[in-house]
Amino acid sequence: MDEDRLPIPLIGALAEHGNTRPFRANTILITEGDAGDSLYIVLTGRLRAFASSEDGRDVILGEYGPGEYVGELSLDGRPRSASVKTVEASTCCVVSGTELRGFLAEHPDFALHISQKLTRMVRRLTEQVKSLALQDVYGRMVRVLTELSDPVGSERVVREKLTQQDIADRVGSSREMVNRVMKDLTAGGYVAVRHGHYVIQRKLPAAR
Repeated sequence: MDEDRLPIPLIGALAEHGNTRPFRANTILITEGDAGDSLYIVLTGRLRAFASSEDGRDVILGEYGPGEYVGELSLDGRPRSASVKTVEASTCCVVSGTELRGFLAEHPDFALHISQKLTRMVRRLTEQVKSLALQDVYGRMVRVLTELSDPVGSERVVREKLTQQDIADRVGSSREMVNRVMKDLTAGGYVAVRHGHYVIQRKLPAAR
């Protein structure tokens, strides 16, 4: 989200307290449950935060692009609450917890940015919990496709090239169920795929 991106002056100031490191695609940066308090600021590429169940299923919690950051929850000194990996080759500025705490004390504007980001995160997670509790798979798919797309003329184009497994991980369902719903939407002329991106061609029905 644009709101979660750090202003360029803050990125530059933080970079002076961290180390810039390149990472290959699909590299695990943070493992759920581990100790650690480093902050990762995305300079190039894309990161994905996810949680895993005991049976190996993943639920995607969010994705982060240039100017965004992950790892701020570790400031409370507790184990990491989620895992984070690179979606593609990425470059990050890694700031240790010690440096980060000193920076926060000297830059109240960064402390304000983190508090506002956390507030938005709580709101988004609250909506996700409500969606899981109150909506069926179709309703959750409509919410995700709408949130991840931008208006282009009379249509909406999903920003990322999502697989059906990606969608399943976001809505807490199986790929097979997502496939069945997507077949119905495609047959009805609601959704199409162009250049690897899902396109919402007309308003999705509120319910099936």
